[in-house]
Amino acid sequence: MTLNLAGRLEAKAHDLGFAAFGIASAAEDPVRSERLEEWLGEGHHGTMEWMATRLEHRRSPQGLWPDARSVIALGMSYAPAHDPLALDGDGERARISVYAQGKDYHDVVKRRLKALARWLVAEQPEAEVKVFVDTAPVMEKPLGEAAGIGWQGKHTNLVSPEHGSWLFLGAIYTTLELAPSQPHRDQCGSCRACLDACPTDAFPAAYQLDARRCISYLTIEHKGPVAEEFRAALGNRIYGCDDCLAVCPWNKFAQEAHAAREFLPRAELVAPRLAELLALDDAGFRRVFSGSPIKRIGRDRFVRNCLYAAGNSGDAGLVGSVESLLGDPDPVVRDAAEWALARLRSAP
Repeated sequence: MTLNLAGRLEAKAHDLGFAAFGIASAAEDPVRSERLEEWLGEGHHGTMEWMATRLEHRRSPQGLWPDARSVIALGMSYAPAHDPLALDGDGERARISVYAQGKDYHDVVKRRLKALARWLVAEQPEAEVKVFVDTAPVMEKPLGEAAGIGWQGKHTNLVSPEHGSWLFLGAIYTTLELAPSQPHRDQCGSCRACLDACPTDAFPAAYQLDARRCISYLTIEHKGPVAEEFRAALGNRIYGCDDCLAVCPWNKFAQEAHAAREFLPRAELVAPRLAELLALDDAGFRRVFSGSPIKRIGRDRFVRNCLYAAGNSGDAGLVGSVESLLGDPDPVVRDAAEWALARLRSAP
């Protein structure tokens, strides 16, 4: 009966728009726990203190919920139709990570997860379930690997042989005992394209990420001024970075995502003009990014990122926009404006 249930569960997941499906045990994996502790011990999580403070919950699904017996790992494709690297070096326009160009994936994926969880409880009334999308101490990528939907590549992100690097991950914890899927084997081979593509050398070694050097961390999680050693390397990236994902050869098998229209990019976020973004006040920022994951970082941090991009642009036409921010109420924005203005004035 369990196998039959698992098969029907997978079919329902696909009906709801999930491209990847697998099942893993909720028990602790000693190797997974050891790797997490080593990563935290080396300080590679930067200022993301919650990674350490909830270590016991993050260590395994049962650490978070002792009654859990199985994890249903799921992925929704957001494979882009355009080249994520097309705007590299464009001085007038900014680069926003592909995942943030549509609606907030937290809301979209969680809605689908809840629908699948309700279906499961209707089928098995004795089942208890909890759903998670990136906002709880859940190790989605290692669990996805254990559930067979892909493997953690040398860039530490999950890679699927069918969907490449473009998967939003979610999980359903359940008290049901479900037969686990076969874990996926690593298929990176000798390739190191993702490691070589990183502008800030954020990978101390293959399969290791130092978040403190990662552009996604610096533009999204880091709250203060970005260290000057990284500012030029940011280029025109103002929210996240797709470089290590975009160069993965496995992406040639990925197809443009059609499962959820919510992930289709908003036209104004595919290639936004820096001058327009620098002019945003708090109200304008909230209006433009309503329903977007970008709204989470707030106007000040966002404009800080745009100022670094302006400083890297070499575009003298942005001098006026930068000068208008020299008196901004936020000291981090003022610091970024001063740096950008100095760069622009010294540019040939």
